[in-house]
Amino acid sequence: MTTIAIIGSGLIGRAWATIFASHGFDVAMHDPAPGVARAARTHIGRNLKELAGHGLVDDPAGSLKRIRVATDLADALKGAALAQESGPETIEAKKTLFAQMDALAPAGCILASSTSFIVASLFSEGLKGGRRCLVAHPVNPPHLVPIVEIAPAPWTDPAVVKKATRLYERAGQVPILLKKESPGFVLNRLQAVLLAEAFRIVGDGVCSPKDLDKTIRDGLGLRWSFMGPFETIELNAPGGIPDYAGRYAASLDAMVKQSEGKPAFTQATTDAIMAEWPEPQTPERIKRLSNWRDRRLAALKAHKRAAARKPT
Repeated sequence: MTTIAIIGSGLIGRAWATIFASHGFDVAMHDPAPGVARAARTHIGRNLKELAGHGLVDDPAGSLKRIRVATDLADALKGAALAQESGPETIEAKKTLFAQMDALAPAGCILASSTSFIVASLFSEGLKGGRRCLVAHPVNPPHLVPIVEIAPAPWTDPAVVKKATRLYERAGQVPILLKKESPGFVLNRLQAVLLAEAFRIVGDGVCSPKDLDKTIRDGLGLRWSFMGPFETIELNAPGGIPDYAGRYAASLDAMVKQSEGKPAFTQATTDAIMAEWPEPQTPERIKRLSNWRDRRLAALKAHKRAAARKPT
């Protein structure tokens, strides 16, 4: 049985534990805050039951039994093939934690970070085991959105990258490989551009924030739930991608240039959005909507799993 160490038992750490345990891995969870890992295990038990209700987990009770709470960091890393770190999002915190993990983990253990923006070279440089360090960035919530961005440092051993990729695939994830380091990786770079343009559109008074959300939810988002942007434009011109670029490149470039150098995330724009956003921004409402989102994502994941593969 392959053992996975989960370092950090917050939202992302809980999701990683859910993923690995439900795919047959043994999981050891550690969190430096007293009681957090134990509370996380209880939360995971509820998650597993909900996923089983959607047909996404076969044996929730058995999966939970594969998760144990470690007594300390060394105990969590004992015999681990992969350590998935989901700690504080600062370079100094990553450096400290990776130095500790490098000193304690077995020689063959891969050290992976869930960081959303910090490239691996910033926290693995100078480590004795730097060649086994990489970023494996998930998307929130990871147990429902399977993409994992594998972003090695320049010195990461290619064999480590291949082994990590196989482990994530065994856990039902969809890994992509970054050929070179890029702050924000791929998903957050794409998301940042879309969000910036959304802020600009509403800030310029082109449409309301609710109508902009409809454009993604009931427009682009429907296609993007099954196809990526390149697959999408391949179908938008008779001759595929080259034909699309030939027809629309000039118009697209002109639209992009309109936004170049124009700030997006200004206070004035945020105020304009909130002036038209009727719902209160309370923690209770956010939690209620997050639970609703997770149920919808589980249903969508179950549907995509059952759907036939698209023709080539």
